[in-house]
Amino acid sequence: MLFLTFYSSELLATEKEKIIKKLKETRSISFNFTQKTNSVIENGWCILAFPNKLKCVYDDKKQKELILNNNTLSITQKRYDKTFLYPVSKSPFLKILDKTELINKIRKSDLENNKNVIKIIDKTHGERIVVFFDSKLFNIIGWEFIDQFNNNVSFSIKILTTNFNVDLNQFKHPKIN
Repeated sequence: MLFLTFYSSELLATEKEKIIKKLKETRSISFNFTQKTNSVIENGWCILAFPNKLKCVYDDKKQKELILNNNTLSITQKRYDKTFLYPVSKSPFLKILDKTELINKIRKSDLENNKNVIKIIDKTHGERIVVFFDSKLFNIIGWEFIDQFNNNVSFSIKILTTNFNVDLNQFKHPKIN
């Protein structure tokens, strides 16, 4: 029994190192997503450039666009010509989109492995952030957290491309109306 426990712990440590290696090699990702906030489901596509740059375009009537650039999040509803800015200094987004922070969380967090999905569960500072990775390729495939408005947010992704050249101008926040 002791051997089995040791072997299992050794496998989990190896998986953590494979995830960290994959993250260190990743500069950018484009992906399709499904986001569930409480009971509302939204879809679209995103570009993620490490560190802390995310642009998502939603497939909805409002023509919603989300841009996270360092410590500011903007949400624009192009149909209504409205933009809202939010600080994200304490947001779980920063813990996921900052590669160094994410790697530190992986090293310190619990890991669960279901056949196809590896979960990294971080429960520090009263928060609960779960980041999901593919158990074969070790790519990030989603995350879950509670946002600053106390909404349960679940974000699943399907990677389209990685490590492409990113035009950083697309992460500029629009002007406030």
